[in-house]
Amino acid sequence: MRTGPGRRPSAFWPSLLADDKVQPWHPWVLGAERAFPFLLLPVATLLALPSSPNDRSHQLGTLGLVLAAAVWVLLTDTIRPGHLRTSRWAELVSFAGFTALATVLMLRENLFLVFMVAGFFYAIRLRPVPVMFGGLALCSTLIHTIPAGGVVHALTKNPFLWLTIIAVQTLAIGGGSLMSDALTEQSEARRKAVADLEAALEENAGLHRQLLSQAREAGILDERQRLSREIHDTLAQGLTGIITQLQAAEQARADPAAWQRRLDTAAALARENLAEARRSVHALGPEPLVDARLPEALAAVVRRWSDRSGVPIEFTTTGAARPMHPEIEATLLRVTQEALTNVAKHAKAARVGLTLSYMEDQVTLDVRDDGRGFEVKAVRPNGHGGFGLSGMRQRVQRLAGSLEVESERDAGTAISASVPAIPAGSAEGADTWLSPC
Repeated sequence: MRTGPGRRPSAFWPSLLADDKVQPWHPWVLGAERAFPFLLLPVATLLALPSSPNDRSHQLGTLGLVLAAAVWVLLTDTIRPGHLRTSRWAELVSFAGFTALATVLMLRENLFLVFMVAGFFYAIRLRPVPVMFGGLALCSTLIHTIPAGGVVHALTKNPFLWLTIIAVQTLAIGGGSLMSDALTEQSEARRKAVADLEAALEENAGLHRQLLSQAREAGILDERQRLSREIHDTLAQGLTGIITQLQAAEQARADPAAWQRRLDTAAALARENLAEARRSVHALGPEPLVDARLPEALAAVVRRWSDRSGVPIEFTTTGAARPMHPEIEATLLRVTQEALTNVAKHAKAARVGLTLSYMEDQVTLDVRDDGRGFEVKAVRPNGHGGFGLSGMRQRVQRLAGSLEVESERDAGTAISASVPAIPAGSAEGADTWLSPC
Protein backbone atom coordinates (compact mmCIF):
# COMPACT_ATOMS: atom_id res chain seq x y z
CA MET A 1 0.00 0.00 0.00
CA ARG A 2 1.62 3.23 -1.15
CA THR A 3 0.91 6.64 0.34
CA GLY A 4 2.19 10.13 -0.10
CA PRO A 5 4.89 11.24 2.32
CA GLY A 6 3.52 12.11 5.77
CA ARG A 7 -0.08 11.27 4.85
CA ARG A 8 -2.37 8.80 6.58
CA PRO A 9 -2.91 5.63 4.48
CA SER A 10 -6.36 4.74 3.26
CA ALA A 11 -7.88 1.38 4.22
CA PHE A 12 -10.10 0.61 1.27
CA TRP A 13 -8.74 3.14 -1.26
CA PRO A 14 -5.02 2.32 -1.60
CA SER A 15 -4.71 4.39 -4.78
CA LEU A 16 -5.80 7.65 -3.20
CA LEU A 17 -2.34 8.98 -2.49
CA ALA A 18 -0.25 6.92 -4.91
CA ASP A 19 2.66 9.02 -6.16
CA ASP A 20 1.07 12.14 -4.60
CA LYS A 21 -1.62 12.21 -7.30
CA VAL A 22 -4.17 13.85 -4.99
CA GLN A 23 -7.59 14.40 -6.52
CA PRO A 24 -10.13 16.94 -5.15
CA TRP A 25 -12.37 14.17 -3.80
CA HIS A 26 -9.58 12.32 -1.95
CA PRO A 27 -9.74 14.40 1.27
CA TRP A 28 -13.46 13.68 1.49
CA VAL A 29 -12.87 9.91 1.35
CA LEU A 30 -10.09 10.05 3.92
CA GLY A 31 -12.25 12.30 6.10
CA ALA A 32 -15.09 9.76 5.94
CA GLU A 33 -12.70 6.99 7.03
CA ARG A 34 -11.50 9.11 9.96
CA ALA A 35 -15.06 9.87 10.96
CA PHE A 36 -16.28 6.28 10.65
CA PRO A 37 -15.30 5.18 14.23
CA PHE A 38 -16.95 8.33 15.64
CA LEU A 39 -20.14 7.44 13.77
CA LEU A 40 -20.19 3.81 14.95
CA LEU A 41 -19.34 4.63 18.59
CA PRO A 42 -22.44 6.78 19.36
CA VAL A 43 -24.65 4.37 17.41
CA ALA A 44 -23.35 1.46 19.48
CA THR A 45 -23.76 3.50 22.68
CA LEU A 46 -27.37 4.41 21.90
CA LEU A 47 -28.13 0.77 21.17
CA ALA A 48 -26.31 -0.65 24.18
CA LEU A 49 -27.22 1.68 27.08
CA PRO A 50 -30.97 1.01 27.06
CA SER A 51 -30.33 -2.71 27.33
CA SER A 52 -27.62 -2.41 29.98
CA PRO A 53 -28.29 -3.22 33.68
CA ASN A 54 -30.18 -0.45 35.47
CA ASP A 55 -27.10 0.31 37.47
CA ARG A 56 -25.96 3.94 37.41
CA SER A 57 -22.37 3.12 38.27
CA HIS A 58 -22.29 0.48 35.50
CA GLN A 59 -23.68 2.92 32.99
CA LEU A 60 -21.23 5.65 34.04
CA GLY A 61 -18.39 3.17 33.71
CA THR A 62 -19.56 2.30 30.22
CA LEU A 63 -19.76 5.98 29.27
CA GLY A 64 -16.27 6.47 30.67
CA LEU A 65 -14.98 3.67 28.47
CA VAL A 66 -16.83 5.21 25.50
CA LEU A 67 -15.11 8.53 26.20
CA ALA A 68 -11.73 6.78 26.55
CA ALA A 69 -12.24 5.01 23.21
CA ALA A 70 -13.17 8.28 21.51
CA VAL A 71 -10.10 10.03 22.93
CA TRP A 72 -7.86 7.11 21.90
CA VAL A 73 -9.17 7.16 18.31
CA LEU A 74 -8.80 10.94 18.19
CA LEU A 75 -5.22 11.00 19.46
CA THR A 76 -3.81 7.89 17.76
CA ASP A 77 -5.61 8.14 14.41
CA THR A 78 -7.55 11.31 13.64
CA ILE A 79 -4.96 13.87 14.78
CA ARG A 80 -1.91 11.62 14.86
CA PRO A 81 1.29 13.70 14.37
CA GLY A 82 2.50 13.89 10.78
CA HIS A 83 5.76 11.99 11.32
CA LEU A 84 3.76 9.03 12.77
CA ARG A 85 1.05 8.84 10.14
CA THR A 86 2.90 6.32 7.98
CA SER A 87 4.67 4.50 10.82
CA ARG A 88 3.88 0.78 11.00
CA TRP A 89 4.46 0.75 14.74
CA ALA A 90 2.08 3.68 15.25
CA GLU A 91 -0.56 1.83 13.24
CA LEU A 92 -0.05 -1.29 15.34
CA VAL A 93 -0.29 0.63 18.64
CA SER A 94 -3.41 2.45 17.47
CA PHE A 95 -5.01 -0.87 16.45
CA ALA A 96 -4.05 -2.59 19.71
CA GLY A 97 -5.49 0.20 21.88
CA PHE A 98 -8.67 0.37 19.81
CA THR A 99 -9.16 -3.40 19.95
CA ALA A 100 -8.59 -3.51 23.71
CA LEU A 101 -11.11 -0.72 24.44
CA ALA A 102 -13.67 -2.15 21.99
CA THR A 103 -13.27 -5.61 23.56
CA VAL A 104 -13.88 -4.25 27.06
CA LEU A 105 -16.97 -2.41 25.82
CA MET A 106 -18.26 -5.59 24.13
CA LEU A 107 -17.72 -7.57 27.33
CA ARG A 108 -19.91 -5.02 29.09
CA GLU A 109 -22.48 -4.78 26.30
CA ASN A 110 -22.51 -7.09 23.29
CA LEU A 111 -24.01 -4.40 21.05
CA PHE A 112 -20.68 -2.57 21.06
CA LEU A 113 -19.69 -5.06 18.37
CA VAL A 114 -21.00 -2.32 16.07
CA PHE A 115 -18.04 -0.22 17.19
CA MET A 116 -15.68 -3.19 16.83
CA VAL A 117 -16.47 -3.25 13.07
CA ALA A 118 -14.25 -0.16 12.72
CA GLY A 119 -11.37 -2.41 13.77
CA PHE A 120 -11.36 -3.91 10.29
CA PHE A 121 -10.35 -0.49 8.93
CA TYR A 122 -7.42 -0.36 11.33
CA ALA A 123 -6.36 -3.95 10.57
CA ILE A 124 -6.33 -3.47 6.80
CA ARG A 125 -3.74 -0.71 7.17
CA LEU A 126 -1.37 -2.94 9.15
CA ARG A 127 1.80 -4.16 7.46
CA PRO A 128 3.46 -6.53 6.70
CA VAL A 129 0.67 -8.63 5.22
CA PRO A 130 0.76 -11.43 7.86
CA VAL A 131 0.20 -8.79 10.56
CA MET A 132 -2.78 -7.49 8.57
CA PHE A 133 -4.33 -10.95 8.40
CA GLY A 134 -3.67 -11.42 12.11
CA GLY A 135 -5.45 -8.16 12.93
CA LEU A 136 -8.42 -9.07 10.72
CA ALA A 137 -8.65 -12.52 12.31
CA LEU A 138 -8.56 -10.97 15.80
CA CYS A 139 -11.39 -8.53 15.01
CA SER A 140 -13.46 -11.28 13.40
CA THR A 141 -12.89 -13.59 16.36
CA LEU A 142 -13.95 -10.97 18.92
CA ILE A 143 -17.02 -9.88 16.96
CA HIS A 144 -18.34 -13.42 16.50
CA THR A 145 -17.38 -15.15 19.77
CA ILE A 146 -17.92 -12.60 22.54
CA PRO A 147 -21.69 -12.44 21.94
CA ALA A 148 -21.69 -16.26 21.89
CA GLY A 149 -20.40 -16.52 25.45
CA GLY A 150 -16.78 -15.52 25.02
CA VAL A 151 -13.85 -16.63 22.93
CA VAL A 152 -13.00 -19.74 24.94
CA HIS A 153 -16.62 -20.87 25.32
CA ALA A 154 -17.49 -20.39 21.65
CA LEU A 155 -14.36 -22.09 20.31
CA THR A 156 -14.77 -24.95 22.77
CA LYS A 157 -18.48 -25.54 22.17
CA ASN A 158 -18.53 -25.31 18.35
CA PRO A 159 -15.00 -24.67 17.06
CA PHE A 160 -15.62 -25.75 13.45
CA LEU A 161 -18.46 -23.25 12.96
CA TRP A 162 -16.72 -20.25 14.45
CA LEU A 163 -13.31 -21.00 12.96
CA THR A 164 -14.92 -21.37 9.52
CA ILE A 165 -16.74 -18.05 9.87
CA ILE A 166 -13.58 -16.31 11.12
CA ALA A 167 -11.41 -17.79 8.36
CA VAL A 168 -13.86 -16.95 5.56
CA GLN A 169 -14.34 -13.39 6.79
CA THR A 170 -10.62 -12.82 7.32
CA LEU A 171 -9.65 -14.21 3.93
CA ALA A 172 -12.44 -12.33 2.16
CA ILE A 173 -11.53 -8.94 3.63
CA GLY A 174 -7.76 -9.47 3.47
CA GLY A 175 -7.87 -10.99 -0.01
CA GLY A 176 -10.06 -8.17 -1.26
CA SER A 177 -7.61 -5.64 0.16
CA LEU A 178 -4.63 -7.33 -1.52
CA MET A 179 -6.51 -7.60 -4.80
CA SER A 180 -7.33 -3.91 -4.56
CA ASP A 181 -3.63 -3.18 -4.04
CA ALA A 182 -2.71 -5.31 -7.05
CA LEU A 183 -5.33 -3.65 -9.26
CA THR A 184 -4.07 -0.28 -8.05
CA GLU A 185 -0.51 -1.22 -8.99
CA GLN A 186 -1.66 -2.29 -12.47
CA SER A 187 -3.76 0.83 -12.90
CA GLU A 188 -0.87 3.02 -11.80
CA ALA A 189 1.50 1.19 -14.16
CA ARG A 190 -0.94 1.75 -17.02
CA ARG A 191 -1.31 5.40 -16.06
CA LYS A 192 2.45 5.81 -16.06
CA ALA A 193 2.73 4.00 -19.39
CA VAL A 194 0.08 6.27 -20.90
CA ALA A 195 1.79 9.33 -19.45
CA ASP A 196 5.16 8.17 -20.79
CA LEU A 197 3.58 7.46 -24.18
CA GLU A 198 1.97 10.90 -24.26
CA ALA A 199 5.30 12.47 -23.33
CA ALA A 200 7.05 10.43 -26.02
CA LEU A 201 4.42 11.42 -28.59
CA GLU A 202 4.81 15.05 -27.63
CA GLU A 203 8.58 14.75 -27.89
CA ASN A 204 8.24 13.00 -31.24
CA ALA A 205 5.90 15.75 -32.44
CA GLY A 206 8.49 18.34 -31.43
CA LEU A 207 11.23 16.38 -33.17
CA HIS A 208 8.99 16.01 -36.23
CA ARG A 209 8.44 19.78 -36.33
CA GLN A 210 12.16 20.32 -35.91
CA LEU A 211 12.96 17.82 -38.66
CA LEU A 212 10.45 19.47 -40.98
CA SER A 213 12.03 22.84 -40.30
CA GLN A 214 15.50 21.44 -40.89
CA ALA A 215 14.29 19.67 -44.02
CA ARG A 216 12.88 22.93 -45.37
CA GLU A 217 16.12 24.74 -44.58
CA ALA A 218 18.15 21.91 -46.11
CA GLY A 219 15.91 21.96 -49.16
CA ILE A 220 16.39 25.70 -49.57
CA LEU A 221 20.16 25.34 -49.13
CA ASP A 222 20.26 22.38 -51.54
CA GLU A 223 18.30 24.35 -54.13
CA ARG A 224 20.63 27.31 -53.74
CA GLN A 225 23.63 25.04 -54.18
CA ARG A 226 22.02 23.40 -57.19
CA LEU A 227 21.32 26.75 -58.84
CA SER A 228 24.82 27.92 -57.95
CA ARG A 229 26.32 24.86 -59.62
CA GLU A 230 24.04 25.15 -62.64
CA ILE A 231 24.81 28.86 -63.08
CA HIS A 232 28.51 28.12 -62.86
CA ASP A 233 28.28 25.15 -65.21
CA THR A 234 26.00 26.82 -67.79
CA LEU A 235 25.81 30.61 -67.67
CA ALA A 236 29.31 31.25 -66.39
CA GLN A 237 30.92 28.82 -68.82
CA GLY A 238 28.72 30.03 -71.67
CA LEU A 239 29.47 33.68 -71.04
CA THR A 240 33.16 32.86 -70.83
CA GLY A 241 32.96 31.09 -74.19
CA ILE A 242 31.00 33.95 -75.74
CA ILE A 243 33.53 36.50 -74.50
CA THR A 244 36.37 34.34 -75.86
CA GLN A 245 34.73 34.10 -79.29
CA LEU A 246 33.98 37.82 -79.39
CA GLN A 247 37.57 38.64 -78.48
CA ALA A 248 38.78 36.30 -81.22
CA ALA A 249 36.36 37.95 -83.67
CA GLU A 250 37.77 41.36 -82.71
CA GLN A 251 41.24 40.12 -83.52
CA ALA A 252 40.05 38.58 -86.82
CA ARG A 253 38.48 41.73 -88.32
CA ALA A 254 40.96 41.57 -91.18
CA ASP A 255 39.66 38.11 -92.11
CA PRO A 256 35.91 38.34 -92.82
CA ALA A 257 35.44 34.57 -92.93
CA ALA A 258 37.14 34.01 -89.57
CA TRP A 259 35.34 37.02 -88.13
CA GLN A 260 31.95 35.66 -89.20
CA ARG A 261 32.78 32.19 -87.93
CA ARG A 262 33.62 33.60 -84.49
CA LEU A 263 30.38 35.60 -84.39
CA ASP A 264 28.36 32.56 -85.43
CA THR A 265 30.01 30.50 -82.71
CA ALA A 266 29.27 33.19 -80.10
CA ALA A 267 25.61 33.30 -81.17
CA ALA A 268 25.32 29.50 -81.01
CA LEU A 269 26.84 29.53 -77.53
CA ALA A 270 24.36 32.18 -76.43
CA ARG A 271 21.40 30.13 -77.69
CA GLU A 272 22.70 26.94 -76.06
CA ASN A 273 23.24 28.61 -72.72
CA LEU A 274 19.87 30.32 -72.80
CA ALA A 275 18.28 26.88 -73.25
CA GLU A 276 20.44 25.43 -70.45
CA ALA A 277 19.53 28.32 -68.14
CA ARG A 278 15.84 27.63 -68.70
CA ARG A 279 16.38 23.94 -68.02
CA SER A 280 18.27 24.74 -64.81
CA VAL A 281 15.44 26.95 -63.54
CA HIS A 282 12.99 24.08 -64.09
CA ALA A 283 15.41 21.53 -62.56
CA LEU A 284 15.61 19.59 -65.80
CA GLY A 285 18.54 17.42 -66.87
CA PRO A 286 21.25 18.75 -69.22
CA GLU A 287 20.11 19.20 -72.82
CA PRO A 288 22.74 16.81 -74.31
CA LEU A 289 21.23 13.95 -72.27
CA VAL A 290 17.65 14.50 -73.42
CA ASP A 291 17.85 12.23 -76.45
CA ALA A 292 21.19 10.50 -75.89
CA ARG A 293 23.02 8.42 -73.33
CA LEU A 294 26.18 9.51 -71.62
CA PRO A 295 28.77 8.28 -74.17
CA GLU A 296 26.90 9.89 -77.09
CA ALA A 297 26.31 13.10 -75.11
CA LEU A 298 30.00 13.34 -74.15
CA ALA A 299 31.03 12.73 -77.74
CA ALA A 300 28.84 15.67 -78.86
CA VAL A 301 30.20 17.91 -76.08
CA VAL A 302 33.77 16.97 -76.95
CA ARG A 303 33.21 17.62 -80.64
CA ARG A 304 31.69 21.08 -80.12
CA TRP A 305 34.37 22.02 -77.59
CA SER A 306 37.17 21.01 -79.98
CA ASP A 307 35.59 22.97 -82.83
CA ARG A 308 35.35 26.11 -80.72
CA SER A 309 38.70 25.88 -78.95
CA GLY A 310 40.72 24.54 -81.85
CA VAL A 311 42.34 22.00 -79.51
CA PRO A 312 42.26 18.37 -80.68
CA ILE A 313 40.71 15.95 -78.18
CA GLU A 314 40.53 12.17 -78.09
CA PHE A 315 37.46 10.59 -76.47
CA THR A 316 37.49 6.90 -75.48
CA THR A 317 34.94 4.66 -73.80
CA THR A 318 36.02 1.47 -72.02
CA GLY A 319 33.97 -1.30 -70.48
CA ALA A 320 30.39 -2.27 -71.23
CA ALA A 321 28.48 1.00 -71.61
CA ARG A 322 25.03 0.82 -70.01
CA PRO A 323 22.35 3.33 -68.96
CA MET A 324 23.07 4.95 -65.59
CA HIS A 325 20.84 6.83 -63.18
CA PRO A 326 20.12 10.37 -64.51
CA GLU A 327 22.00 11.94 -61.56
CA ILE A 328 25.09 9.90 -62.40
CA GLU A 329 25.08 10.83 -66.07
CA ALA A 330 24.28 14.52 -65.41
CA THR A 331 27.10 14.79 -62.87
CA LEU A 332 29.71 13.25 -65.18
CA LEU A 333 28.53 15.47 -68.05
CA ARG A 334 28.86 18.62 -65.90
CA VAL A 335 32.28 17.55 -64.66
CA THR A 336 33.36 17.07 -68.28
CA GLN A 337 32.08 20.53 -69.26
CA GLU A 338 33.79 22.19 -66.31
CA ALA A 339 37.07 20.36 -66.89
CA LEU A 340 37.11 21.28 -70.60
CA THR A 341 36.26 24.89 -69.78
CA ASN A 342 39.25 24.99 -67.43
CA VAL A 343 41.47 23.57 -70.17
CA ALA A 344 40.31 26.21 -72.64
CA LYS A 345 40.70 29.06 -70.15
CA HIS A 346 43.88 28.15 -68.29
CA ALA A 347 45.80 25.18 -69.66
CA LYS A 348 46.95 26.38 -73.10
CA ALA A 349 47.07 22.71 -74.00
CA ALA A 350 47.93 21.26 -77.38
CA ARG A 351 46.15 17.95 -76.80
CA VAL A 352 43.40 16.66 -74.52
CA GLY A 353 42.31 13.11 -73.73
CA LEU A 354 39.00 12.07 -72.16
CA THR A 355 38.17 8.50 -71.07
CA LEU A 356 34.85 7.20 -69.79
CA SER A 357 35.26 3.83 -68.02
CA TYR A 358 32.40 1.53 -67.08
CA MET A 359 33.35 -0.91 -64.31
CA GLU A 360 31.28 -3.34 -62.28
CA ASP A 361 30.47 -0.98 -59.41
CA GLN A 362 31.90 2.36 -60.58
CA VAL A 363 31.92 4.73 -63.50
CA THR A 364 35.09 6.78 -63.90
CA LEU A 365 35.78 9.86 -65.99
CA ASP A 366 39.41 10.87 -66.69
CA VAL A 367 40.34 14.18 -68.32
CA ARG A 368 44.01 14.79 -69.21
CA ASP A 369 45.78 17.65 -70.92
CA ASP A 370 49.38 18.57 -71.72
CA GLY A 371 49.00 22.19 -70.69
CA ARG A 372 50.94 24.33 -68.31
CA GLY A 373 49.43 22.82 -65.12
CA PHE A 374 49.22 24.41 -61.67
CA GLU A 375 50.10 23.81 -58.04
CA VAL A 376 47.25 21.74 -56.57
CA LYS A 377 48.25 22.64 -53.00
CA ALA A 378 47.90 26.31 -53.86
CA VAL A 379 44.19 25.92 -54.55
CA ARG A 380 42.24 27.35 -51.64
CA PRO A 381 39.55 25.16 -50.00
CA ASN A 382 36.76 27.70 -50.64
CA GLY A 383 37.21 27.20 -54.38
CA HIS A 384 38.39 30.72 -55.21
CA GLY A 385 41.19 30.39 -57.65
CA GLY A 386 40.42 26.66 -57.83
CA PHE A 387 39.32 26.61 -61.48
CA GLY A 388 35.88 25.25 -60.47
CA LEU A 389 37.39 22.25 -58.67
CA SER A 390 35.24 22.89 -55.58
CA GLY A 391 32.03 22.71 -57.60
CA MET A 392 33.14 19.53 -59.35
CA ARG A 393 34.09 17.94 -56.04
CA GLN A 394 30.73 18.86 -54.49
CA ARG A 395 28.86 17.32 -57.40
CA VAL A 396 30.82 14.08 -57.19
CA GLN A 397 30.73 13.82 -53.40
CA ARG A 398 26.98 14.30 -53.46
CA LEU A 399 26.84 10.91 -55.19
CA ALA A 400 29.25 9.36 -52.66
CA GLY A 401 31.98 9.56 -55.28
CA SER A 402 35.50 10.99 -55.29
CA LEU A 403 37.46 13.51 -57.34
CA GLU A 404 41.23 13.29 -57.71
CA VAL A 405 43.36 16.06 -59.23
CA GLU A 406 47.00 15.71 -60.26
CA SER A 407 48.93 18.57 -61.79
CA GLU A 408 52.41 20.06 -62.02
CA ARG A 409 53.76 23.21 -63.55
CA ASP A 410 54.39 22.72 -67.27
CA ALA A 411 53.49 19.01 -66.96
CA GLY A 412 49.75 19.10 -67.63
CA THR A 413 46.75 18.19 -65.48
CA ALA A 414 44.77 15.00 -64.86
CA ILE A 415 41.32 14.97 -63.29
CA SER A 416 39.63 11.69 -62.32
CA ALA A 417 36.02 11.52 -61.12
CA SER A 418 34.60 8.21 -59.83
CA VAL A 419 30.94 7.66 -58.90
CA PRO A 420 28.89 4.55 -58.03
CA ALA A 421 27.49 2.67 -61.02
CA ILE A 422 23.80 3.05 -60.18
CA PRO A 423 21.70 1.67 -63.04
CA ALA A 424 18.91 3.69 -64.61
CA GLY A 425 15.59 3.24 -62.80
CA SER A 426 17.18 2.44 -59.42
CA ALA A 427 15.45 5.10 -57.35
CA GLU A 428 16.12 3.28 -54.07
CA GLY A 429 19.79 2.87 -54.91
CA ALA A 430 20.08 6.56 -55.70
CA ASP A 431 18.43 7.50 -52.39
CA THR A 432 20.92 5.28 -50.58
CA TRP A 433 24.00 6.78 -52.28
CA LEU A 434 22.93 10.41 -52.51
CA SER A 435 24.25 12.52 -49.67
CA PRO A 436 22.94 15.96 -48.57
CA CYS A 437 26.09 17.79 -49.59
